[in-house]
Amino acid sequence: MTESRNRPVALAVWLVIAGAIGWWAAFSLTTERFHLLMNPGSTASCDFSPLVQCGLNLTSPQGSVFGFPNPVLGLTGWVAPIVVGMAILAGARFSRWFWLLFLAGMTFAFGFVVWLISQSIFVLGTLCPWCMVTWVVTIPSFYAVLLHTLRTGALPAPAGVRRGAGKLMGWLPLLAVASYAVVAVLAQLRLDVLGSLF
Repeated sequence: MTESRNRPVALAVWLVIAGAIGWWAAFSLTTERFHLLMNPGSTASCDFSPLVQCGLNLTSPQGSVFGFPNPVLGLTGWVAPIVVGMAILAGARFSRWFWLLFLAGMTFAFGFVVWLISQSIFVLGTLCPWCMVTWVVTIPSFYAVLLHTLRTGALPAPAGVRRGAGKLMGWLPLLAVASYAVVAVLAQLRLDVLGSLF
């Protein structure tokens, strides 16, 4: 695959893959929410233990922050990366305003996920499997879009920052893994995940 800053094929492929995974996680959580609504008192199929479960997250106030189940945001929001990625692969070129708008959406998603991670670990005391899938794809997607907008100048920055962003694109998997490690350490310190396995 050829890659250029004007036609970021690798970024496009990732957006399609991440969008599809994120959408599937949102769809799975939505069906679980329907199941719980139609069968009061039942448990979700992703409830494996008091620590690893979806039910508490879905039925908690944190699970419906905007007055409707959070997964609905995913069902609609994850369509955007898929469409953007497919459009790039088809040869589309986007204006600066479009990239800034897309970055704003990804920034909201990243901030929301960080908040949900903190709520899961420090308030609810659970790790929701499908939620974690969403975390796994949202974090690197935000980094990728942020770095791309910086390196191309869509997000105004000094030349040194642009060059640095271009170099960091190659380290994106490591940035994602480092972020996952931070979440894992916080979960272990707060919830003793390893201890619950034995």
